Amino acid sequence: MDIDKYLETLRNIRCLSERDSHLLCELAKEILVEEPNVVQVKAPVTICGGIHGQYFELLELFMNGGQIPEKSYVFNGDYVNRGHHSVETFQYLLCLKIKYPKHITLLRGNNESRILTQCDGLYEEVKRKYRNIHLWQYFCEVFDYLPLCALVNEKIFCVHGGLSPQIKQIDQIRMIDRRCAKEDEGPMSDLLWSDPQQDSDGWEESKRGAGHEFGKKVVEQFNHINGLSLIARSHQLVMEGYKYYFDKQLVSVWSVPNYCYRCGNKACIMNLDENLEQSFLFFEESQELTYNQMNQRGLPYFI
Repeated sequence: MDIDKYLETLRNIRCLSERDSHLLCELAKEILVEEPNVVQVKAPVTICGGIHGQYFELLELFMNGGQIPEKSYVFNGDYVNRGHHSVETFQYLLCLKIKYPKHITLLRGNNESRILTQCDGLYEEVKRKYRNIHLWQYFCEVFDYLPLCALVNEKIFCVHGGLSPQIKQIDQIRMIDRRCAKEDEGPMSDLLWSDPQQDSDGWEESKRGAGHEFGKKVVEQFNHINGLSLIARSHQLVMEGYKYYFDKQLVSVWSVPNYCYRCGNKACIMNLDENLEQSFLFFEESQELTYNQMNQRGLPYFI
């Protein structure tokens, strides 16, 4: 397997063959299965929100944030759905994971799901590009292996969605069987689906139909019990690119400029230096036109 050749193919805006994609997924699983549910990460590192299949914006992110292995990254999930290039996006990130496994952490998002990918973009994209669904099946197998959280210097907790009423301590996350857990209920689902609620203190039912909404006291208690200074999550569109909650105890980072090619939002990545000082780097939508973007109607707006 020639990962450099795969990366060159993808940078030339061409998908990998079905055979190469299968090999890529199998090797990625071999690496990911060795990672725990909570990956230990050392600063300096850059925290990124979802990509949602906007492949050109992923390339723009690396152009602005720095290339691996000179820089290290944690991605908070949501690599697929909504955008036109979920296939290339996930293939590219898996190539980087295989080539530089210690320099990139790929967490699972709620969109890394068999259910959502069948209705929100990836499934149909695979059928269109490969004329079968084999690659969708390979991708879904990889989704099951993705870790759930990352812990930077034992102080900054990275997760796609948020917290769970069933989880008080990070050690409880380490006990989840992520390959068998349900996608739409239980503590793993909460980590992928939950959202902070600015005007709340405790737990409330989520309007999404999965996960929970949680407030300031929940975050204060979780951070105190686990010795954390910050929760860094994504999952919700933030028009300004990032948003702090609860006296800067939690931050949402959004890394897709002009989400769904029509929202007009800003996007950024969060840099953490050796001392965990936080700074935000904004980047613009790519000027590269996709082969079909001008002819496709906007995708339905969901998060």
